Amino acid sequence: MKKLIILILIILMAPLIGGIYGILHDQLTYTISPEYYTKFKFYQFGLVDSGSEAIFSNPRFEVSIVGFMATWWVGLPVGMILGLVGLIHQNQKLMFRITMKAILITMMVAFLTGLIGLVYGQLYLAKTGVNWWLPQNLIDNKNFIAVGTMHNFSYIGGLLGLVTGIIYSLKQKNRKFK
Repeated sequence: MKKLIILILIILMAPLIGGIYGILHDQLTYTISPEYYTKFKFYQFGLVDSGSEAIFSNPRFEVSIVGFMATWWVGLPVGMILGLVGLIHQNQKLMFRITMKAILITMMVAFLTGLIGLVYGQLYLAKTGVNWWLPQNLIDNKNFIAVGTMHNFSYIGGLLGLVTGIIYSLKQKNRKFK
């Protein structure tokens, strides 16, 4: 019964953690390419109507909204899967501690993979070009492409991180804890 309560707690916490990750991630990427938001993401997430200019008095607040909306849902399956895997642990305390660390590992892998995407976008894709939509009035193509690549790589990193988190949790099963 106690493990079931911990499982529910993890499933409820994981989307919040995912959303906070998205807020921080998008604050970083907004710093690199504000145009990615003002000319793309704000429209994509319905914060402004198509055809309107995306100008906000405090755009970082809207960036936070976009970041949360883009990633909270990723936390849900991550929390469910890692929480279910966590049921293998000896007691609810170990289950909670190991699963939360597995979630942190998942986020770290996603972030590091995203950074690889950022570098790949800046050093390669910005020079060779991309076949995705780019706004016509784009001023800083290089950073727009780099940030878009970072976002795409971050989702791939989330999947890689989930696998890494599962492996971590499984390996912890056989460790002796005090």
